[in-house]
Amino acid sequence: MPAENHFLQKRVNLFDGISIVAGAMIGSGIFIVSADIARNVGSPGWLLVVWLITGIITIIGAISYGELASMMPHVGGQYVYLKEAYHPLVGFLFGWTTFLVIQCGSIAAVAVAFAKFSGVLFPWISENNILLQAGPLRINSTMAVAITMIAFLTWLNTRGIVTGKTVVNIFSSTKVIALFGFILIGIFATKTISSFEINKEVFWDAGQIGPDNQVIPLAGFALIAAVGTALVGSLFAADAWYNVTYISGEVINPKRNVPLSLFFGTLIVSVIYLLTNFIYIKILPLSGSPDGADVLSKGIQFATDDRVATSAMSVVFGDYAAIIMAVFIMISTFGCNHGLILAGSRVYYAMARDGLFFRKVSEINKFGVPGFALVIQGIWAILLCLSGTYSNLLDYVIFAVLIFFTLTILAIFVLRKKRPDIPRPYKAFGYPVIPAIYILTTTTIMIILLKYKPDYTFPGLLIVILGIPVFFLWRKYSKNRGRLIDNDTFVDSL
Repeated sequence: MPAENHFLQKRVNLFDGISIVAGAMIGSGIFIVSADIARNVGSPGWLLVVWLITGIITIIGAISYGELASMMPHVGGQYVYLKEAYHPLVGFLFGWTTFLVIQCGSIAAVAVAFAKFSGVLFPWISENNILLQAGPLRINSTMAVAITMIAFLTWLNTRGIVTGKTVVNIFSSTKVIALFGFILIGIFATKTISSFEINKEVFWDAGQIGPDNQVIPLAGFALIAAVGTALVGSLFAADAWYNVTYISGEVINPKRNVPLSLFFGTLIVSVIYLLTNFIYIKILPLSGSPDGADVLSKGIQFATDDRVATSAMSVVFGDYAAIIMAVFIMISTFGCNHGLILAGSRVYYAMARDGLFFRKVSEINKFGVPGFALVIQGIWAILLCLSGTYSNLLDYVIFAVLIFFTLTILAIFVLRKKRPDIPRPYKAFGYPVIPAIYILTTTTIMIILLKYKPDYTFPGLLIVILGIPVFFLWRKYSKNRGRLIDNDTFVDSL
């Protein structure tokens, strides 16, 4: 395994690590995706089940990743695990997909979400406000704000890991406190609302909203399939918890603190997500009509623009709800994107050190961070913003994300056979049963998606497969430059 670059600074403690996990997970998804889940499963009980399954999958994944993180506390995290367990090709495909779509696409999407909610406070920020048009390229004020956000946070992260983690801590703490405040408001300030009584009457009456808004009753395998497809939204809302593994080389005592950060961070957010959805069904009827006159008649299923949290808050705060939620989501998305930008650059840095990315990406700047890796990540995320394709790419990539999740958990089994000699300060909880349950669950979800969401799954597979010829071309290039040494390990030529 590669030796760590001595210029990287170990400044991230346990609290910082938990903040990075929680901050990366909490973006805008928790405030929006429950509407689509409600349309898929059609009952309050099954809405909560979807979020419960999401939390269980996420926590199992986190505690299983802990073994790999304690074995290989290196910058690059998941990229390193896959490379060591299988082959450099597998690690490269993860890094390729992470750069091309997963990380940069997420950065673009979160930046645009920040800009759209900023438009609630500043009407100038609008997709209809065209600032520049040159042929097919149209830059509106929403894009301009999103691009400015990415550029600013990229610059901020080039100033060093201490600056980066301080910003993460501030925004993650704010988000967690605000969400707990939302939960408390929902518990104590809505006692006169009858929505929960309405929801209790149909708590387990599953039904999917059809093309013409008719309700299709669900039972048996149809219900399982509906839950499986609904998990796409909730899993995406709970994604990015593994980002802390990317900066393992900058964590103090990483063999202890990275596994603990994964566990506590995912546990806190999973509990918050479940309680938040309980508040949704306490304040709003799940079922509704797209033609409803107010938030209660629209319900969770047809909340305006799927903004369930805003609809729920409007029951309590009336016309001020949109402003309150816009401010909170701006804070949430700003903090989320800061963490995504901080962590993602470390994957490309690790790839470049192995000769699988541009050589300059492996350089550490004077502040002790991979500055050029941050810059090219920012440039690609901005290009995705300008193209407007990031949303489609993220829909496509959830299948690829599940593939890499499954392969990473399977790597625990592979490395216990392949490398039993590596010290394991922390071992996966419940091995082999709990990791096997995770693999079985994610595989089942992938099969359901292949059958019921082929428009999402096959393009995601294609993105991954396209990386195979790129890997061999890049390896050939690196060998010609004298950068390939024994056992498929790459080093920079002097």
